[in-house]
Amino acid sequence: MAAVRKEQWQSGVGFVLATAGSAVGLGNLWGFAYRASQGGGGSFVLLYLLVVGLICLPVLVAEMVLGRSTGHSPLLAPIKAAGQAWWPMGWMFIAASCGILAFYAVLMGWTGQTLFHALFVGLPENKQAADAFFDALSGGNGALAGQGISLLLTALVVAAGVQGGIERLSRWALPLLLVLLIGLVIWASTLPGAGEGYRTFLFRWDGAQLMNLTTIRNAFSQAFFSIGTGIGSIMAYSVYLNQRARLPQQAAAVVGLDTSVGLLAGMLTFPVVISFNLSDVVSDSTIGAIFIALPTGLASIGMTGQVVAVLFFALAYLAAITSSVSLLEVPVSSLMDRVGWSRSRATWISTALIFVLGIPASMSLEVLGVMDAVFGNVLLMTGGLLIAVLMGWVVPTLFLNDLKDSDASSPQIRRVLIFCLQWISPVVIAAGLLISVVDLLRTWFAAS
Repeated sequence: MAAVRKEQWQSGVGFVLATAGSAVGLGNLWGFAYRASQGGGGSFVLLYLLVVGLICLPVLVAEMVLGRSTGHSPLLAPIKAAGQAWWPMGWMFIAASCGILAFYAVLMGWTGQTLFHALFVGLPENKQAADAFFDALSGGNGALAGQGISLLLTALVVAAGVQGGIERLSRWALPLLLVLLIGLVIWASTLPGAGEGYRTFLFRWDGAQLMNLTTIRNAFSQAFFSIGTGIGSIMAYSVYLNQRARLPQQAAAVVGLDTSVGLLAGMLTFPVVISFNLSDVVSDSTIGAIFIALPTGLASIGMTGQVVAVLFFALAYLAAITSSVSLLEVPVSSLMDRVGWSRSRATWISTALIFVLGIPASMSLEVLGVMDAVFGNVLLMTGGLLIAVLMGWVVPTLFLNDLKDSDASSPQIRRVLIFCLQWISPVVIAAGLLISVVDLLRTWFAAS
């Protein structure tokens, strides 16, 4: 196998922005706030931060090391590191990334159509109008068109290459995203219900939620889906790193940016929810919070609300496309690596197959929910578990030597990271995965 490291990031900043862009997506902008509201506010935030700091961060570094040290795509990197016995791990990365992108493109399509509607038509006058708009949005030819356009835009970026496409997008999209989000948070802080929104949804404490299976599952799901480790996308990006990149510091920067966006999203969403009396809509579903509750509330303040809606959905679409680009890079880099296809050919064939895979999700909310649970939760966490076991137990020397030789990280940092990979991450991820599967099965059987 010949390594695929032909392209390279222009700078470490470009890699961090691209990787942070991979992590910052739609899950941050509404998933974090919704799950926090359902999981006891501060209780959920504490669980989330523990999972991110003790579990996801070491696994994120390990995933970066696996990509950089082998110089291979997610499909072949596990084989290069530990032999043919690990080939199923590479295929699981392909399945997870393609499965997630298949339903994620549907959500992107909804976001893009809502942005277009807010910009050129206006906002729904009441909840009934918002419900009708969402019913039209989430099915039929409109959903397919939105899904297809979103995948087309994603493919254009990936086909342009690492520096010319992915890094160029990340360098302007992520700073713009942060500016828009901070501006909207400042605006939300002036609303009459801002203080109550912060207290009710983010800063209240319900200790019982720390033992609630659904809250624990949501914390793991939010952390892994938000950070993006376990899918293979960060591994694919790391192939293009130079040997001087300081991976622990870069991983910490990515996690810090991602978590900040999630917290800021909560500081935006819930003042709006309280101010416009939309708590019942938000409690129904994650989707209700963004496509029904938010436009309905903003419509009540006229032109200001329309401007805010346009900015918010533009922000959401930017976040979505930086994430979708990283997901598409997994099968694209793997096809380039395994069969020697050009980037352009690998991109367009992968995009076509993912579009077909996502058609059922565009037609059915139930199918979308199942795909989210299977690909965006179970497979993603399984990927994180396998990375921890591979780099912590099977090839720990590869992990330690890469950090020592490449970025001269301190012995203390290396010892902490390898300890987490060996004794904390596998045990906790396995427990979280078991809890997630049990809770999902319980939920599905209860609904049937």
